[in-house]
Amino acid sequence: MILKAVSKLKWTKPSSQARQFSLTITPPVASCNTITRNSSSLLDDFTRFCYQRDLPRAMKAMHAMQCHGVRADSVTYAELIKCCLARHAVEEAKLVHNHVLSGGFEPETFLVNILLNMHVKFSLLEEAQVLFDQMPERNVVSWTTMISAYCDAKMNDKALELLIFMLREGVRPNMFTYSAVLRACDSLIILRQLHCGIIKVGFESDVFVRSALIDIYAKLGELRNAECVFNEMPTRDLVVWNSIIGGFAQNSDVDEALNLYKRMKRAGFAADQSTLTSVLRACTGLALLELGTQVHVHVLKYDHDLILNNALLDMYCKCGSLEDAMSVFSRMIQKDVISWSTMISGLAQNGYSQEALKLFESMKVSRIKPNYITIVGVLFACSHAGFVEDGWNHFKSMKKFYGIDPGREHYSCMIDLLGRAGKLHEAVKLIHEMPYEPDAVTWRALLGACKVHRNTDLAICAAKKILNLDPQDPGTYILLSNIYANSQKWDEVAEVRKTMRARGITKEPGCSWIEVNKQIHAFNVADSSHPQIDKINKHLKHLIQKLVGVGYAPDTNYVLQDLEGEQKEDSIQYHSEKLAIVFGLMSLTQGKTIRIRKNLRICGDCHTFAKLTAKMENQTIVIRDPIRYHHFQDGNCSCGDYW
Repeated sequence: MILKAVSKLKWTKPSSQARQFSLTITPPVASCNTITRNSSSLLDDFTRFCYQRDLPRAMKAMHAMQCHGVRADSVTYAELIKCCLARHAVEEAKLVHNHVLSGGFEPETFLVNILLNMHVKFSLLEEAQVLFDQMPERNVVSWTTMISAYCDAKMNDKALELLIFMLREGVRPNMFTYSAVLRACDSLIILRQLHCGIIKVGFESDVFVRSALIDIYAKLGELRNAECVFNEMPTRDLVVWNSIIGGFAQNSDVDEALNLYKRMKRAGFAADQSTLTSVLRACTGLALLELGTQVHVHVLKYDHDLILNNALLDMYCKCGSLEDAMSVFSRMIQKDVISWSTMISGLAQNGYSQEALKLFESMKVSRIKPNYITIVGVLFACSHAGFVEDGWNHFKSMKKFYGIDPGREHYSCMIDLLGRAGKLHEAVKLIHEMPYEPDAVTWRALLGACKVHRNTDLAICAAKKILNLDPQDPGTYILLSNIYANSQKWDEVAEVRKTMRARGITKEPGCSWIEVNKQIHAFNVADSSHPQIDKINKHLKHLIQKLVGVGYAPDTNYVLQDLEGEQKEDSIQYHSEKLAIVFGLMSLTQGKTIRIRKNLRICGDCHTFAKLTAKMENQTIVIRDPIRYHHFQDGNCSCGDYW
């Protein structure tokens, strides 16, 4: 019943005439004629060298044994194979394979399994399959080794196929088999079939099987099923806690991930690297700098853990704390391409494009080869600083110098760069030259530029292209309506709104979040739900009056509705980020940075409001929107008003 999707596959055991696995590699050292010692002495030397992990002399002794027809026991050969694996000695490992299987000798299944594992560890999957096919006897270890190998190679169909053949041969999978094959599930139907099989054989209480079930349910977005598997286990292990916390963090349900972390701590479990990585990911998702800083204290004892340090670096970058990010980056003993790419992208998104490009040059000096994501970060830096010539140079050289073919993200960055610089016709030309069919993201980049440079005709064309590709995108409808409104085309505005109503599309309300005393406070546009909203509104009105005195005038171009002047001013006065800024001023001590995250791009009026407020209140304000970060200080923004 299990895995019906691939149950019709047939497999035939290879005949004796099947291709034998052999390797023609010239053995090292000594001729047989020079060997004069007796067999016992040869065997003693070989055994001693194997257990001493002296690979060169062990290989020399093995060659001499081959010449004299002498064989060691399986345990000694196993030690030699371990030595080859430890030194990543692939060629020597192949010689051991040839020696063990030479002369028609049939080693114990235990030793063949070790050879099988050796080939898998050296990524010699084809050779491993040939050896597996030739095995006269395969046990659960043999099958599990191959299934796990195909899972690691992302060859999921092959892994599931082997599980079926295993069952047909009457070999019962164990907990390690199920833990491995669960990773091959890329559909809910197959996962449920496997889950039923696991329950049937009684492995559902095994820690690693349960952990794998939670992982794969979370990977498929089935968080409630993952939680059910977690809750069914009365006694939980740290591995299981890590799986459920990681599952919620990866699926952006960061509130629940943090709640589970607190429950785990109350249950008496100490966080390890895996736990801390997931918690940092959750802090990153909600821009919880205070909690992330507390987690940093626990990270210090794993100072050399690269994955954990990269997660810490990402958290600081995405919380807008560039000083902390640079401090972590400079102290990292080991840096990989992810470390460099994270820091480059972090600098670019926080408005420090020049610094991002300088770091990219340092990365090249350090001989770390950039990858696809690195170049996206570099082009983003160029785009958000108006470095057109630099952007073209990096874009044109990525294939030549780094072997990276430009992808959709690279083209989108270039279109955004050209559009922001007012080179709209060059941007359109590049869209037509793309080797891909333009997607909605590409057209959105052009649409944003058209809005900035008030090219109504091209904006309408781009908006219609987006709606053909993504008819349910509310942002494009709103922007198209606004473009028509700015051109006084009220009939078209009415038509857009009519289409939205007919398709059940509503505008996503603006929402901003701010962390105060380890609690998240959320504000919607024109919010009335916050317990202190009356006090906040009063403070906001007073602040606007003060700002008007130094030149602030509400910019009603950012109102998306056909309203009269006073109504327009009221409409933008209660944008969610303004409410969050005022709450931050009321709640945080003087000098403490106000950090806000919002779901929609900041409008021009709120941008001006934040700049003037930062100067008047002598406060630093950081706002993270879906595109980038704005650091407001002393009346200026890190974006240089180029956003």
